[in-house]
Amino acid sequence: MKRNIIILVLLVVAAGAVIYNQAGDNIQAVFTQEKPLPTETGAKAGLLAPIFTLEGMDDKTYAGGGARDKAMIINFWASWCEPCKQEAPELDKLAEEYADELEIYGVNVSKYDNEKKARQFVKDFELRYPILLDPKGEVFEDLYKGQVFPTNVLIDRNGVIQEIILGAPDPKDLRKKVAKLLK
Repeated sequence: MKRNIIILVLLVVAAGAVIYNQAGDNIQAVFTQEKPLPTETGAKAGLLAPIFTLEGMDDKTYAGGGARDKAMIINFWASWCEPCKQEAPELDKLAEEYADELEIYGVNVSKYDNEKKARQFVKDFELRYPILLDPKGEVFEDLYKGQVFPTNVLIDRNGVIQEIILGAPDPKDLRKKVAKLLK
């Protein structure tokens, strides 16, 4: 009886060794723990993007920030801003190319602009993404602590700010940042 138990134990150990050697480096984790989402909201990379609603130039109401199906860029701009003029065509291209994965909201900070000129800006650059109006500058100044035009806020699908870009980024750099955002 003792001999049978010893033989059985040796067979189990041998079988385990064979299985372990065959698996080798192919062992994979079944469960992985993702980095927990932040709970704090604020205008800083790594925090949840502040949620807001604004009316668009098309008279629809839009909500920005928060978790959603697509990543988001919130672009704060003014019609008189030269760097805003430089980046507008690239933002429009990105909005069209990545329509299934990325939302771009242009927020005209009307407190520092003229709505008529802002509408002409949209027409001149043939912008096809939603243009929202921030007439009192509350979203720009209070929620996102904006100080510079343009300001681009890159937000992932979980509603977490990944980066805030002050000034007009180089188009190639912006595309790299968008690719990283969409991963």
